[in-house]
Amino acid sequence: MKTIPIVFAIDKNMEMPAGVAITSLLRNAAPESFYDIYILHSIESDFSKSQLFDLLQLYSNCRITLKCVNGEFDGAFEIRGITEAAYYRLLIPELIPQYEKILYSDVDVIFRDDLSKYLDINLDNYYFGAVDHSHYLDKNSHKYMLKHGIDISNGYYNSGELVFNSHQLRKDNLIPQFKQHGLKKYRFQDQDIINIVCCGKIKPLPVSFNLTNYLYFSLVGQGDSICGYSDMDKNYALSKGTVHYNGAKPWKEVCMNMDIWWDYYRKSIFFDEKFAHDFWYGQTYRIEKMSLWKRIKQVARYFRKGGRM
Repeated sequence: MKTIPIVFAIDKNMEMPAGVAITSLLRNAAPESFYDIYILHSIESDFSKSQLFDLLQLYSNCRITLKCVNGEFDGAFEIRGITEAAYYRLLIPELIPQYEKILYSDVDVIFRDDLSKYLDINLDNYYFGAVDHSHYLDKNSHKYMLKHGIDISNGYYNSGELVFNSHQLRKDNLIPQFKQHGLKKYRFQDQDIINIVCCGKIKPLPVSFNLTNYLYFSLVGQGDSICGYSDMDKNYALSKGTVHYNGAKPWKEVCMNMDIWWDYYRKSIFFDEKFAHDFWYGQTYRIEKMSLWKRIKQVARYFRKGGRM
């Protein structure tokens, strides 16, 4: 068996999406893969009796360990409803020191393939592996990046899916720098911190590692006119890539690729018939009450930009 360590950071309102994400992870694991799963949480969020542990009765290819993060980012800047838990990933090399390389993932994702190949990527001379999103930055974003010392010629990387070179991060003592930046009012919080502190030391990974709304829109809606990925990379990402709902959430509203999320939700132990009924009834009622112009604007919202960063 090959052990693949992976970390999620959540608070109570993301327990169900985390369960669906982990379900998709385990359902698509290779026969020889064993996932060592860590859940980072605050002292206020008690997951000791969480339904997440019921997954251990269904899947023998995993272990789940809770890690309480107590006060490390108290007072850290929060925006767009993204809480303190977003910063916990910055502490992974300290919290889980037994691994030299480790995966991190947000929970608003669906995995469609085994992840061992990404852990095998050579990260010598890099702190992280991640997917570059710099080609989506508009003029205002360019000004923002320049103001905060982010050299976008080296890329600007989405932090929702990361491969940590924990050995190098510990060796170069970067965690204290991450903590210092946590109090600053960065628009994209931990993502900006990683891009600022580790500028030039993040290795670009294939689009399949983190198929965000933006990347999906580029590959499908714009025929890959921006990204320049090969047909092989594109086809693999669209069929097997990790789908990252980094804008609208499919359990809250209509969004791109929501059918993929709902398929895994219905197959999971977290499925609740009443929740599904209320969601679909509410969405149908809302659309029926919309004017034609509002319906057009709703569709255009997603096909214009493919969601938010």
